[in-house]
Amino acid sequence: MRSVVAIAAVSLAVLGGPVPASAAETPQPLCTMKDSRIGELSGLVSDGSRLYAINDGGTKAQVFVLGRDCKVQKVLTDRTDPFDVEDLARTPDGRLWLSDTGDNEKGRLTVALLEMSPQGQVTLHRLTYPDGQHDTEALLMDKSGTPYLITKDILGEAKVYRPSGPLASPGPTNLEKVGSLKIETTDTPGGPVGSIGSALVTGGASMADGSVVALRTYTDAYVYAAPDGDVAAALRRTPVRIPLPGEKQGEAIAFDPDGTLLSGGEGVGQPLRAVRGAAALAAQSGAPAEGKTTTGTGASSGSAGDGAGLPVLPAAGITLAVIGIGWFGFSRLRRRSRS
Repeated sequence: MRSVVAIAAVSLAVLGGPVPASAAETPQPLCTMKDSRIGELSGLVSDGSRLYAINDGGTKAQVFVLGRDCKVQKVLTDRTDPFDVEDLARTPDGRLWLSDTGDNEKGRLTVALLEMSPQGQVTLHRLTYPDGQHDTEALLMDKSGTPYLITKDILGEAKVYRPSGPLASPGPTNLEKVGSLKIETTDTPGGPVGSIGSALVTGGASMADGSVVALRTYTDAYVYAAPDGDVAAALRRTPVRIPLPGEKQGEAIAFDPDGTLLSGGEGVGQPLRAVRGAAALAAQSGAPAEGKTTTGTGASSGSAGDGAGLPVLPAAGITLAVIGIGWFGFSRLRRRSRS
């Protein structure tokens, strides 16, 4: 994501309330990101014994390989210069996928996926949207290796895209829209922009077998069951919400192979945290209630709290909050403006 977004006025419609769900375990500290080279943690994956992390943006394709203590063991680097890397995924064959899809100013003609081999060599796959530019910070990968991009929309519904055919190199390959979803605001504390940040999609994660996927905002994670590996169908379900309170700029999310959910955010000295048994909660997700789904993958959010759901800001409050964000808050989200 890039630069400053200014908003003059807002009208935001919110879908119906969350559905009941069982309580999730409170996030527990795993380790602390102390390495100054990882000051803008934006994407995270896990193979169970090692963690793989990326910074937001950057001038070269770079993945940090960490131990479970958050200490850097090695760095995979390729001279490919990305525009704005935002998320990270991993396929079972060990390939890493860097989502170079940030575009806060909506000025990119193409976005890209950077396919990195276990040795650090990058293959470029350019992509084009069918309906104009989008800022995208979340990447999901299904069990067959098909990538899904979920946009970060300040207003309205987050959109879901996937390639319309096999990825070309360097491409571009056309993307197709396969759905959309709307996430309600919550009162989970954290994030750089207040309650409105709780509705902005900042990252994604997939279980290696494709059976569960998750999206996150600055403050919460949303877990979806995908028993047949179909991500588009999974995102039609009403998810289970797992609050991730207190992350200053939470953008990274990952699954351990045992279903533990890992989360973290930007800033040296910030913790990585773990929610054990998170993937199992996906069994509680279900089809959206009648009247809550429009087309595609639209869904309102479920709750992993007490089942009653957290309150939604009144429309007037949202309007005032976002107007304030226009002249102050969103300037904190990114500072860079490279080409």
